[in-house]
Amino acid sequence: MAETEQQSGSTPEDEAPEGTAGSTFMVPKKEISMVPDMGKWKRSQAYADYMGFILTLNEGVKGKKLTCEYKVSETVEKLLDLLGTLDRWINETPPADQPSRFGNKAYRTWYSKLDQEAEALVLAVLPADKCAAAPEIAVYLKESVGNSTRIDYGTGHEAAFAVFLCCLCKVGALRVDDQLAIVFKVFNRYLSVMRKLQRTYRMEPAGSQGVWGLDDFQFLPFIWGSSQFVDHPTLEPRHFIDERVVNEHHQDYMFLDCIKFINEMKTGPFAEHSNQLWNISAVPSWSKVNQGLIRMYKAECLEKFPVIQHFKFGSLLSIQPIKP
Repeated sequence: MAETEQQSGSTPEDEAPEGTAGSTFMVPKKEISMVPDMGKWKRSQAYADYMGFILTLNEGVKGKKLTCEYKVSETVEKLLDLLGTLDRWINETPPADQPSRFGNKAYRTWYSKLDQEAEALVLAVLPADKCAAAPEIAVYLKESVGNSTRIDYGTGHEAAFAVFLCCLCKVGALRVDDQLAIVFKVFNRYLSVMRKLQRTYRMEPAGSQGVWGLDDFQFLPFIWGSSQFVDHPTLEPRHFIDERVVNEHHQDYMFLDCIKFINEMKTGPFAEHSNQLWNISAVPSWSKVNQGLIRMYKAECLEKFPVIQHFKFGSLLSIQPIKP
């Protein structure tokens, strides 16, 4: 399954500096306004490129620990600086004193700072000859941190951050040998900043399916995290519900780090507050978990109108049908 999709989609190695040579960048906009438009999305170059990117990274992290050795390029360092800036702004913007428990209004102050600075932050990451792409790519950065009206965050926002990284590959800022650092350094740092946002401003889960969703906020770290475990000699899916295993190994495995965060945020029996994850613990192998999560991601996130209606398309991720 993964192989065929990767050929039709784009991967960090064939990302198109050629395709962006002399191309005109554009500020991304919404194209999916009604349920029947979903067919257009599934046939689009954007869908193929996005899935190709997710699956390439899934393959790249297979069987590897977060703590393994890998190259950290200058662009990766710059992205970590960018995320460090977002983190610092949270410290500088304490929660407001307000009666309602959820959705702290100070988040809007934090977000307006990003809204003003996003283009400059992206410019600092891009190679000099790709500066023209900054307005297009900055849109995805702003989309990736939650919604400032509703003060919520969900898998659509997470997808926007993956799109942001995919665009950086497309313009040649990130390269094929950055794959491990993209997931283990950049995406992992993004997760820690998002968790801090969720905690600090008590953000609501966007479009939450409650106990029937995989997680209130994230999905991708479960996909890539399960790939890290493929062919692990001792840890099986049934082990991740054991708190001792989680505490011992969460620094090596993204999946366990997500479970640790859930355990910190929720009370009561795991089977009750995270039923879908509890069910996954009964799957016999990590490769089956990984394949199942990819199918679930497509069905529950990428093929759901409430998520995709917010997706924005530009020159780098195009609504145009995939070229045969």
